Amino acid sequence: MHGSLWVFGYGSLIWDPGFPVAEQRIGRVAGWHRSFCMRSIHHRGTAVNPGLVLALDRADGASCQGIAFRVVPGAEAEALAGLRERELVSSAYLETVLRVETEAGPVEALTYVIDPDHVQYCGRLDLDEQARIIARAHGGRGPNRDYLWATAAHLAELGISDPDLEWLARRVRSLC
Repeated sequence: MHGSLWVFGYGSLIWDPGFPVAEQRIGRVAGWHRSFCMRSIHHRGTAVNPGLVLALDRADGASCQGIAFRVVPGAEAEALAGLRERELVSSAYLETVLRVETEAGPVEALTYVIDPDHVQYCGRLDLDEQARIIARAHGGRGPNRDYLWATAAHLAELGISDPDLEWLARRVRSLC
């Protein structure tokens, strides 16, 4: 990757990037959708009681809206090291570069997508099962429900609609 380092956030990176941000743009990636398709055994659950975290899951005709962040120049190496420590903790994510379409033009952004062959992949869970898991799980970074609620709230603040996430947020509130 030459020039600026861009990172695409679609889950917790939206509200907690963990690196200094020089610029941010709402953007969309094609061919992927935001999904609670990864069992969390570290941050939002445990090996005994896994939670669920968001990942980008490949799907024909799908798209995902999120935030493209440009890392402050000079902070790229530190940002990349921090992202890898956070996102690659169990190797369920694959580090890739995706084209993100923004109103100011496209950018190539570092993105973490799910490895569908990884043992933590669970892309076939229905929404109600996801809600039950999220309502009870707790990991090193806190309750799974807080992760869901923070992501849903920040997407709403940005004007990004995600009907499945909105339904899950309401359903988990009713379960807690």
